[in-house]
Amino acid sequence: MTDLVVVSLERWDDVWRRNQHLVAGLLAADPALRVLFVEPPADPTHDLASRRRPRFGARVREVPGGAAGRLHAVRPVKWLPRRFDRRADDRLARAIMRAANRLGMRHPLLWINDPGMAPLAERSGWPTLYDVTDDWLAADRPAAELQRTAANEAALFRVSREVVVCSPELARRKGEQRPVVLIPNAVDVDAYRRPRPRPADLPAGPVALYLGTVHADRIDIALCEATARALGPTGTLVLVGPNLLGADDVRRLEDTGARLLGPRRRDEVIGYLQHADVLVVPHVVDAFTDSLDPIKLYEYQAVGRPVVSTPVAGFRDASDPRVTIADGTGFAAAVAAAVPARSAFPVGADGPVPDWADRTAAMGEVLDRLRAGSAPDARSTGS
Repeated sequence: MTDLVVVSLERWDDVWRRNQHLVAGLLAADPALRVLFVEPPADPTHDLASRRRPRFGARVREVPGGAAGRLHAVRPVKWLPRRFDRRADDRLARAIMRAANRLGMRHPLLWINDPGMAPLAERSGWPTLYDVTDDWLAADRPAAELQRTAANEAALFRVSREVVVCSPELARRKGEQRPVVLIPNAVDVDAYRRPRPRPADLPAGPVALYLGTVHADRIDIALCEATARALGPTGTLVLVGPNLLGADDVRRLEDTGARLLGPRRRDEVIGYLQHADVLVVPHVVDAFTDSLDPIKLYEYQAVGRPVVSTPVAGFRDASDPRVTIADGTGFAAAVAAAVPARSAFPVGADGPVPDWADRTAAMGEVLDRLRAGSAPDARSTGS
């Protein structure tokens, strides 16, 4: 039996992201695999300081599903800020090691997505894979946080046997420091091409829809406002996904008539995409977003709807006639122009789109090398 500890940047919930797709695929492919999925730590002190109800961690629990008791999750707790507790990361590392031990995982493989958990790789000595999905060194963060992230990433580059990246730009940036393996994102192609009923809460009339986490790191609020206004009284800009905006930004969007529907289950989002008149990507274009390989690229392509995107990574390089690249004042106009060109799903949804099954197989090869202890070299898989 192979044991695997996955330290994620997201919780295991109904909004599936890269880690969940890959872990689920690996569990389905290997009946001898067991996984402990480590969610981001609860931070009750920060919650109180932010005037939110404090959230606390969760003990090891079985994740329901088809893995027959082979998938568990845990949410540790960071009790004090690092400025008050210099050993906060070390305490988190030891909590994760205790959770693995309770499951009988003595010498697991370690898959780290959160660079803050470099101390776990150093303390545990477990064979480590570092999976880089965002260039946090390019994010808009305080200097002290960026310095800590840089130190943690350097440590992970030093101790990890394998480093995986999700985008060509990350391969270029991180590959300058050590060999990396490129495994891009994908989509469950068959699921996205089965027609679904129109969601009841999707507004009547023309809809321009964004799917993804609504976060100031990625979303251009001013561009969304302009787009909502350009659609006029008959059309609606709809944003589907976890809303991490501040109250002022939410108010700005709602004042223009945009609708923020919040997150939807992974099987429910398909209907929203299929019944949108145009799919939009009003992303900020900067060094951080250029590091991404947006999953929505594959989701949008799988349903075959018209797309209008800023010149952001992934979309600007897509050889797809349905994708229109626009920026500034041209973006809102392009969205408004695309709305009347309505077509019934699934017209045109027949182009080749990468499937998660291919990415799971590639990640399985990386884990096989990690298990065998072979030395990494530069590799790439997928496109």
